[in-house]
Amino acid sequence: MHIVVVGLNYRTAPVEVRERFTFDQSELPKALSQLMLTKSVMEGVIVATCNRTEIYVVVDRLHMCGYFIRSFVEQWFDIPREEFTKHLYIYEDEQAISHLFRVTCGLDSMVIGETQILGQVRSAFLQSQEEKATGTWFNMLFKQAVTLGKRAHSETSIGESAVSVSYAAVELGKRIFGMFNDKKVLILGAGKMSELTVKHLYANGAEEVIVANRTLARAEELASKFQGTPCTMEQAIARLHEVDILISSTGAKDYVLTPAQVSESMKKRQSRPLFMIDIAVPRDIDPAIAEISNVFLYDIDDLEGIVESNLEMRRAEAAKIEVMIEEEKTAFYQWLKTLGIRPAIRALQEKSTAIHEETLESLFNKLPELNDHQRKVIRRLTKSIVNQMMHDPINRLKEMAGGKEGNEALEFFTHIFALEEDMNASGHGSSVMEKSGKVPQGNSKNPSDMKLSKVSLTPASL
Repeated sequence: MHIVVVGLNYRTAPVEVRERFTFDQSELPKALSQLMLTKSVMEGVIVATCNRTEIYVVVDRLHMCGYFIRSFVEQWFDIPREEFTKHLYIYEDEQAISHLFRVTCGLDSMVIGETQILGQVRSAFLQSQEEKATGTWFNMLFKQAVTLGKRAHSETSIGESAVSVSYAAVELGKRIFGMFNDKKVLILGAGKMSELTVKHLYANGAEEVIVANRTLARAEELASKFQGTPCTMEQAIARLHEVDILISSTGAKDYVLTPAQVSESMKKRQSRPLFMIDIAVPRDIDPAIAEISNVFLYDIDDLEGIVESNLEMRRAEAAKIEVMIEEEKTAFYQWLKTLGIRPAIRALQEKSTAIHEETLESLFNKLPELNDHQRKVIRRLTKSIVNQMMHDPINRLKEMAGGKEGNEALEFFTHIFALEEDMNASGHGSSVMEKSGKVPQGNSKNPSDMKLSKVSLTPASL
């Protein structure tokens, strides 16, 4: 049994390719059902976001699994494989597990440390679980991945520093205003960067947004997104004294704001600070305006410097998370190794329970004068003896199962307690491998025998 992930993301495929491989949310159940019918696939989870489409599977063999998954992608999207194979990546076993852990921790995101992907992976797993597409392995692995992602953000500062120009602008504003409640925002220009910045400001409590643009229709379009007020550039300058925050990103070749205009508006502000962000290149706001009292002016270089500094901070935090990932991988491998011994432990517990019940029945038949209370006491005490006698052997088996001679230990354990017939009779020998009516064929292995390969397949091998 092996864990494999096949996917494409913002690193391997441009947006015009990624958008062709998006799963409609309403069709995911059908897609999962079709994925589970794919040869060799035992379990499956589909993670689909704007920046990535990834298919995680547990397969009973590695040989040809890339071909089978590629065929699924080809059939589902009705796109010839020649058009997407070069954009695909495939990781197996150890690399696949590491990749999933890095994804949920935000280390594989376009914006390192972002948290949205954690919720998206969690939702993808829960939907797959609801559709009966997950089993023993993924139920454990994805829960562990989600828990690790939460730990990464709660125990490190990976997500605390702004790493986009628009968000950095908001963080700067907080240093001046604390919060943006009851603050008015004026936008000069209606470009994408201005829109992103005001979106963050609005989300942080900005009360009113005024949008000014040379083309009034464009101003009206952006203003409508934030229930704002559109106006012309001339009207905006006349209202400069009303606002607390100004964001400028026009396509003008010359300055659209001069020191004289700002000085005049500051006379009407009664010493209230004015926070100005000039995102335009070339700049919209005369740098000399920064010399005016109570005016705080930042340009694109100031913001990018903050972003780069914060990225360095996030990279340092990412190194801490990489250590956590290695620890979690080790924990998952140890858990895998114990899967093979569970049937033997269960068989021993069932055998001891049967012997206990037979012995009690014989005892109670010989001592009919015992009342219900006395019988309960005897049952509880004798059960305690049985449990204590099994405790150490079971723990020793768990310890030995993780070692080099784990299989030999399991075989000896089964033999010494004479569990062979019990396991075969109850079907425990195969129950771990069963999943949705599928049982691995051919050279399938016990989960405890999983070989954790460090070799990644290339797109050519798909």
